[in-house]
Amino acid sequence: MDTKLTLKLDNSIIEQAKIYAKKKNTSLSKLVESYLDLLVDPENNQVVTPLVKSLSGVLDLPKNFDYKKDYKKHLLNKYTK
Repeated sequence: MDTKLTLKLDNSIIEQAKIYAKKKNTSLSKLVESYLDLLVDPENNQVVTPLVKSLSGVLDLPKNFDYKKDYKKHLLNKYTK
């Protein structure tokens, strides 16, 4: 459930934060929420950006796909030539 929060901040900080949020394709509210979430739950340090969310489910891999094996093969091919 979302709840409204009122903050008093320096105007220049707010403007810079708005620019940052726009560059990151998110809202200032979501930016503050993500930051506060990191503060109260440091173990939850993975922030999923809107871009990553939009890419979720794009690939359709077989259920038995072993990404570690595939990555190892990639590295061997890359560095043994």
